[in-house]
Amino acid sequence: MKGILGRKLGMTQVFTKEGKLIPVTVIEVQPNTVMQVKTVETDGYSAIQVGMVEKKESRANKPEMGRAKKANTTPKRFLKEIRDYDGTVNIGDVITASTFEVGEVVDVTGTSKGHGFTGVIKRHNQSRGPETHGSRYHRRPGSLGTMLPKRVLKGKKLSGHMGVDTVTIQNLEIIEVNENEGYILVSGNVPGAKNSVVFIKSAVKNSRKKDPKEIISYEEAPIVEETVTEVVEAPEAVEADDTVESENN
Repeated sequence: MKGILGRKLGMTQVFTKEGKLIPVTVIEVQPNTVMQVKTVETDGYSAIQVGMVEKKESRANKPEMGRAKKANTTPKRFLKEIRDYDGTVNIGDVITASTFEVGEVVDVTGTSKGHGFTGVIKRHNQSRGPETHGSRYHRRPGSLGTMLPKRVLKGKKLSGHMGVDTVTIQNLEIIEVNENEGYILVSGNVPGAKNSVVFIKSAVKNSRKKDPKEIISYEEAPIVEETVTEVVEAPEAVEADDTVESENN
């Protein structure tokens, strides 16, 4: 399994050369540093730990400082463990956006937007009551249960806190990978607010073949300033005799 941490920047759209429009999510991918390598012999399972975004040393504890020194880097703010990582990496190695290729299918995990305390209509998409004709049932929850067992059954959909959940969107296709500018375009939407941290990993339930899309790229043409050279003709020399004649006249 491959994986990398990134930041969701927002959504846009791209066009393929066949004229198809694809909505994509722009994910900024900063270089991820391998902070720790776990093996079956030492830890009981195989995994690596990657970190992203530097953190002040004054805000790091001793274990974090120890791992950072082993990796010859600074403490990281965001850490993620990837089990059964494909390939061989060592402590201190850097993973970039080039670890994925165009056409690969991935799963993206993020934290959904928080909505606070919400009602049953917004939280569970329930229907509302009539507005007029004396009705006083508008946005309240419906029946809470039967006469027996004279209590609200567990699992009843009621009002409560909505959002801030770990959500994974599966089988999203990578449309573009730009290692120089550090971003990946993923088809469709990704959970989380703008600038939130997301985790891209290889798809678990993928059965599709790799089908890379050729998108249209727009490049600004360089502006060439045209220089106009004016040719000024010198006035013809007037003979002295003609000048004298004109004065006499």
